[in-house]
Amino acid sequence: MDIYEFTRGTIPLVMSIPHVGEYIPPETEAQMTHAAAERSDTDWYLDRLYRDTATLGLYVLKANYSRYVIDLNRAPDNASLYPGQNVTELVPTSTFAEAPLYPAGQEPDDAEITRRLETYWQPYHARLQEILAALKNEHGFAVLFDCHSIKSLVPRFFDGRLPDFNLGTAEGVSCAPELRAELSNVLSRDDRYTLAVDGRFKGGYITRHYGDPGDNIHAFQLELSTATYMEEEPAVAWREDLADQVRPNLIAMLEVAANWRPV
Repeated sequence: MDIYEFTRGTIPLVMSIPHVGEYIPPETEAQMTHAAAERSDTDWYLDRLYRDTATLGLYVLKANYSRYVIDLNRAPDNASLYPGQNVTELVPTSTFAEAPLYPAGQEPDDAEITRRLETYWQPYHARLQEILAALKNEHGFAVLFDCHSIKSLVPRFFDGRLPDFNLGTAEGVSCAPELRAELSNVLSRDDRYTLAVDGRFKGGYITRHYGDPGDNIHAFQLELSTATYMEEEPAVAWREDLADQVRPNLIAMLEVAANWRPV
């Protein structure tokens, strides 16, 4: 199994999809609990949801391995993105519902975490860094969209129901304010959906680490409620009717990112 799938584009816009992968090596899954088999915290169907973006000419980097193997959107030193809040780790030991992923006392040790970091995390980030550097060299700038989704109700991380669109720019640090404003504007136009900007989800490691407007690399994250395009309960299921409604908003967002240029 390849670590990732890469699609070459024609414009200085990259879409990273680090949590859509479902593969867990059999030898790893054999050490895990039955909770791992459900892959319940996958960012379900995002490649299918964003299928029409191919016409825009953006680059796409899509992970194949499950976030239960290693979380590509966490810092390599496992530093918390949200200090003081309940979070999952670089190598998760529990699901979002706080079900253990390993029998008690059998969680991955430091050597295993290092192995996974070198085997899965580093190749994905090396390729992402390579793409951004090449685009900046060719175009003078690059835009990175880190693409995510999450269930609308996850008490471990937030109270109540999550807004539909959650735009994260690390409080405006990861991209130019003009881009942040244009993205916010286009996502707020459809009154069927709610929007939060730098709310509970301000951007993960990828957005915060690579976003550097001073160096003309502009990064943003969209954490999309899965309720906008699929059934969440009792089992996950794709809903084409819902996807058809929300997809134009996502395309419009990426058209803004594709057409934007630094001042």
